[in-house]
Amino acid sequence: MKEQFNPFEAAMNATAAGEDPFASSAGAFGEPPQESPAIDLGSQPTAGNPFEAPAEAPQATAAPAEKETSRLKPSPPGQAPAAGASVPREEPGPGEIPNPIADAMERQEQGSIFAKLPIFEHGAVREAIRDTGQTFEELRMAKADDFPELEDGARVTWEAIYGKTRKSVPSPKKTKIGEFKKSIETSKEFMDALKKDRDKSPDCIIKPRITAQSKGKRMPLPPYKGVYTNLEDAMASGKAIALVPAKDGKVYEIRREEAGTFITPSGECGELPDIKAGFSPALPPIPRARLLEILRFFRSLMTGGQNYEAIANIYWDRELGEFVTAIPKQRVTATRADSELGDGLDPARYLHYMDVHSHNVMPAVFSARDDLDEKATRLYAVIGRLDRCPPEMRLRLSNGGKHLDIDPRTAFESLDDFHPSRRHAHIEASIAKKAVDGGAAVMEAGAKGILSGIMRQDVMCA
Repeated sequence: MKEQFNPFEAAMNATAAGEDPFASSAGAFGEPPQESPAIDLGSQPTAGNPFEAPAEAPQATAAPAEKETSRLKPSPPGQAPAAGASVPREEPGPGEIPNPIADAMERQEQGSIFAKLPIFEHGAVREAIRDTGQTFEELRMAKADDFPELEDGARVTWEAIYGKTRKSVPSPKKTKIGEFKKSIETSKEFMDALKKDRDKSPDCIIKPRITAQSKGKRMPLPPYKGVYTNLEDAMASGKAIALVPAKDGKVYEIRREEAGTFITPSGECGELPDIKAGFSPALPPIPRARLLEILRFFRSLMTGGQNYEAIANIYWDRELGEFVTAIPKQRVTATRADSELGDGLDPARYLHYMDVHSHNVMPAVFSARDDLDEKATRLYAVIGRLDRCPPEMRLRLSNGGKHLDIDPRTAFESLDDFHPSRRHAHIEASIAKKAVDGGAAVMEAGAKGILSGIMRQDVMCA
């Protein structure tokens, strides 16, 4: 019987004899000797190893490895593609296996904030700008049909709001939207702000701004045209076209032709300044406490089924720099209040700023009688519906007897927070004393009737 060869025993005997069992020409397991080439992971293109290097240049394995490493790094903001553009993907060279990790990184980068489309925002409209190659001026012209206020390019400026970064567009006609967005992304200011911002994926908001730079701007007068204060100067000027204001408050255009002189209302005059009627206060808003004093005084004359009108005046104390309220001597009925001129205050110290009168339970409207009485240049207020909460108020100015209604908030502190009905504190100064005279109540008060203004409750309603 042939003895069975035991490879393990042979290997142990060879080891004991100091020999290397794997260095022999025959395999340890009795297999025929074979060439065992050195393992080269970069020389087997069919192995499917994504990290392998080309077989043609095994001695330069360091260079391909460096190339692959660079593909794994996310592109810095300065190398980000323009918004909306596709990112070119690096094609593998001959014998090169595509790198799935680099591909995944590229796809992730395409979804980053640098690939997000900028947003056009104006009013309630918010829309992605898909054509980032257009200039800001081209975007304005495209939106002018929907937003007429954008028609005049000279009055429109642009601003980009990108996270915490705000940038104005210096040259809307030349600057492309995508390039401007990229310039912000590559700035140190933006990157530093992005690190501190909680929102790591902000939108780039593109907003038009309507400026008032052209308002009130006079067009230069051509040499054949002039503006004059009277007809005589206009006719003597020799100008072909003259603009002259007239007694009726209109501006007339006068043209002198060979056939004669033509005069018509001019309509809009680009050569004249743009002026709007209104009131620009030079003093601070009237404190709420002053208005509350007056409301309580008016309501104090609406008791026992009797509703009287009344008058109160508001003065500016030039020395103390504050408003005070005074009640003049007056005769009042349910539909009328007549006061004496003057409140006994020194006009050198006190500026008469506003007259306020009540219409008790009636609407707050200026009557024809009010139009005749309120001719001095100052402010006038009427308060009505005092039986309601809140009451009604109207405010107007008189400019030499020419009246114009204005917003009460122009002259008063906040009037928006009317409170529900509740009891109010009594006025702490003795305002007036009543007497009956022919069915009318006479309110007697002079300079001593200036109200203290110390109110315990800040409420509009009784």
